[in-house]
This record gives sequence, C-alpha cells and structure tokens, in this order.
Amino acid sequence: MHCPRSASRCLARRRRRRPSVRLCRARGLRWTSFLRWSGSEMSAALPVFRYHPDPVASGSIREGAETCVCCERSTGWIYTATFYTAQDVDGQFCPWCIADGSAAARFEGEFTDSYGLAGVSEEILEHVTRRTPGFHAWQDPHWLVHCDDAAAFVGEVGHTELAAHPEALDQLRTDLRLGGWHDASQLESFLTHLGQGASAMLFRCTVCGTHLAYADAS
Repeated sequence: MHCPRSASRCLARRRRRRPSVRLCRARGLRWTSFLRWSGSEMSAALPVFRYHPDPVASGSIREGAETCVCCERSTGWIYTATFYTAQDVDGQFCPWCIADGSAAARFEGEFTDSYGLAGVSEEILEHVTRRTPGFHAWQDPHWLVHCDDAAAFVGEVGHTELAAHPEALDQLRTDLRLGGWHDASQLESFLTHLGQGASAMLFRCTVCGTHLAYADAS
C-alpha cells in the first residue's frame, strides 16, 4: 500500500482529484479521467456491479446527458473515474458498456490496475479491471482482496465512518505499522484525523462481510 505520508505525490486539487499518472507512464499507457457534474434526470436503472455496488454514491458514476463513446447512446448516466489505455478516448462511457465489457474491449483498456489483486482467479481479475467502475483517489487506486475474492468497494471514508467497522480500523493500523509507521502516537493521530486531508478507502468482503481499508493521502 502507499504510505500516507507521501505528500509530494499529490496530483490534483481535492475537489478535482486525479489518479497517479505514474502507472500509465510505466506501462506506456495514456491516462484518462472524466470530471463530474450534476446532470439530467435518471433515464434507466443502473446495472449491478458486484465489486462496486454503489458507484453513484462513490462519485464514479453521475447523471449526465452525454453520449457514450462506446455505444454512441445517451443513457442518462456517465462514468467519471479512471480508464487506462494506449488509445485516444475522445468521450465518456455509460455504465452499461462498462458492465458488459464492451468499453474495455473496444478501447483495449482497464478501469483499475491489477495491483493488489494477487491470488484471485483470472475471471475475477477480468471482472474487476475490465467490467467494474474504478474510483477517485489521490494515489493509484487499487482493489483489496479477502476470502480469495476481490472485495466490494464501499467508498472513501473518514475516521468516524471507519470506526464503525473496528475490524477495518484494526487492519489498517496493522498495515501501517508493517509499512514502517512505528511511532504509535503519530499513527493514532493520523487515524483519528482521517477525513481531514488523508482518508481511507473502505471495502467489504463479498464472502464473509468483513470490512477492510487502505489509507490514501496527497
């Protein structure tokens, strides 16, 4: 996981956050991200995403009248987060072209990097990286794994929301210690102030329901 103290890696303002371009450059890919805004009335029910069950609440999908660059239809909903590809993508995707894999197939890209998904099956890897909406983060977004399955992304949270899931808070504390954060008082201060600059990305195991998280900061 990324150390929450890497402040020099900030790539955008808080209200218009962009993921890191380091991954794209390392793989020779072009970074693409779409901004969000409040749009039109809902025109259709959204597809179900097993690993990102509420992409509207997380900010990855918003209402909008734009035409999807893949299916060339205006569905009333538009994707706003990351897509990694070597191609030029002059437009935005609708949720349906993400869910059925057509957007990733047509533009030969991924919505999320496979980092963190070690140990899952190829089917799960394909589902998360090519058929699941990504999410906004300061650092490179990545998925967490539990019970040999990718976890479901819940959203970005602060300390209050994270404390409602003690197992996730304890797991994050342990991960930060293993990552080299040995000053207990500084660590607890960091955790207590999550939501005030730094935040936690909260996930839920699709098998046992356990919550887990990683820290994200500018």
